[in-house]
Amino acid sequence: MTDTEPVIHGVPETILVAPDSFKGTFSAIEVAAAIGRGLQAGGRPVDLCPVADGGEGTMTALIESVGAAVVTAPVTDPLGRRIEAEFAIGGTVAIVETAAASGLGLVAQPDRDPVAATTAGTGELILAAAEAGADTIYLGVGGSATTDGGAGAIKAIEGAGGLQGVRLVVLCDVRTSFQDAARVYGPQKGASADQVRSLTRRLNALARRLPRDPRGVPMTGAAGGLSGGLWSAFGAELVPGAAFVLDAVGFDARMRSARAVVSGEGKLDQQSLVGKIVSEVATRARQAGVPCHAVVGTRELDAMGARVLDLDRVVAASTLVEIEAAGRALAEVI
Repeated sequence: MTDTEPVIHGVPETILVAPDSFKGTFSAIEVAAAIGRGLQAGGRPVDLCPVADGGEGTMTALIESVGAAVVTAPVTDPLGRRIEAEFAIGGTVAIVETAAASGLGLVAQPDRDPVAATTAGTGELILAAAEAGADTIYLGVGGSATTDGGAGAIKAIEGAGGLQGVRLVVLCDVRTSFQDAARVYGPQKGASADQVRSLTRRLNALARRLPRDPRGVPMTGAAGGLSGGLWSAFGAELVPGAAFVLDAVGFDARMRSARAVVSGEGKLDQQSLVGKIVSEVATRARQAGVPCHAVVGTRELDAMGARVLDLDRVVAASTLVEIEAAGRALAEVI
């Protein structure tokens, strides 16, 4: 915006900045701040709204709306090693992230074992939240290193006597069903083709033993089937994480007060079309008639996919300096 550009009264000037994290690289807070700096350098006022879809960063995105504080508990990581993991609790509501206890980022590349990786630590973290006084636990399940169908978490929880009436709400970042978890996400966790087939057989065998079969049920394949295992064993509620987080942070009202929205994520690809933050943000913006743009680490989505999302502009930027520059560039055209 130049010094001579007229201000049209009644038209909002603020830009709502609502990105997800660039997984494994920058947090949503870092990305939002960098985009915001660029927009402000271009003369645009901003409303920073870092968000998440149920994966990493979900606790941070929700903590203010819940009025929670961060605490830690000892748990086991995906390979059974003892670690301290964070969760948040405010009153009787807790926010837990699978990534904190069973996340892929907890295991160095050479040590990754997609077959042995367990969700036991997530079960332990859920128990810690319940023991801290939570009667409702929101569990973000993205970013796991596991494909055990939740077997480790189920064993840990059942071994402690179950959830004792605690309500468990699973915030899912995908719609994939239980039986497809290994095929779709196993390779990302280091599984070979043979291991994917073995993991799929294991998931199917577990599904037959569970109290109710999660196969074919949308969102039961999140975190390598963890969501489906918890749904079956403990009646966990499965909800789309992106929509839940946006509602919790008051996104719609903030968007209606904005001139435009800038979202973002680490990789814009086919998975972005279903269940991810950029898709949910773009859909809401389109329905409200608010222009939506995105800053992404890498773009693998073709022009047709971008049209499906109805994004005005997509800018690729892989460093904080580049992300800030992307914000500056968008300031000139928004």
